[in-house]
Amino acid sequence: MSGGADRAPIAFSPRRVAAMVLRYWYLLRSSWSRLVELVYWPAVQMLMWGFLQHYINQNTTFFARAGGVFIGAVLLWDILFRGQIGFSVSFLEEMWARNLGNLMMSPLRPVELVVALMIMSLVRLAIGLGPVTLLAIAFFGFNLYAMGLALAAFFVNLVLTSWAVGIFVSGLVLRNGLGAETFAWSIMFLLLPLACAYYPVAVLPEWLQPVSWMLPPTYVFEGMRALLLEQTFRGDLMLAALGLNALYFGLAATAFIALLNSARRQGSLLQIGE
Repeated sequence: MSGGADRAPIAFSPRRVAAMVLRYWYLLRSSWSRLVELVYWPAVQMLMWGFLQHYINQNTTFFARAGGVFIGAVLLWDILFRGQIGFSVSFLEEMWARNLGNLMMSPLRPVELVVALMIMSLVRLAIGLGPVTLLAIAFFGFNLYAMGLALAAFFVNLVLTSWAVGIFVSGLVLRNGLGAETFAWSIMFLLLPLACAYYPVAVLPEWLQPVSWMLPPTYVFEGMRALLLEQTFRGDLMLAALGLNALYFGLAATAFIALLNSARRQGSLLQIGE
């Protein structure tokens, strides 16, 4: 028989299914970023809430005097997270539009691109955080701005950390393509259990506490708790955070330039798919 109407439908082919599965498996296996993503988010969730539960069990009277500690922690964490996301999204938009190669061939210098991304980070942060702080006042009576000059110190340190992480992640995406895009959305959550946003460093195991103190946000959240619970501004913590931020910012900028140069050598700037 002949003709389209007489042709039998194409039979289901397990081989084609297996071929597609094999294709996706090769894609997953070839990308370390995808493999890490499968593991670290469940681990982060377990560690963060486990440490918080441990802290609550040890301090049954904490909630009676905590006031707005948790709300303050949420808002300061939002500064850190949205600052980094605002930086990374502006960068990723160039990747999605396949425009990054054009920018790199233009007279635009990498430092100029980074500064522009920093500015957009602040713009996005202001748009996203402003309404949230007003809602905190309306619903919970917590005024973040009542922290005064301490808030400025917290803000500067958190934004500097967010920029350092954003610069480093942008370098990873430049070098590894959009397969590493997931880190732009989720790398901050990898730091969340160690930054001690919702519980003090003392809750962590002793061997893990030095690692926590290597992160600038840890000093900010400890400073916030000292301010809200003890009405004491810890300038020493803010200076320590600022020093660490200067170090990490320099390392992130160095890594970004190195990864950009590697991407140029490998020709991956014009091959920005997964």
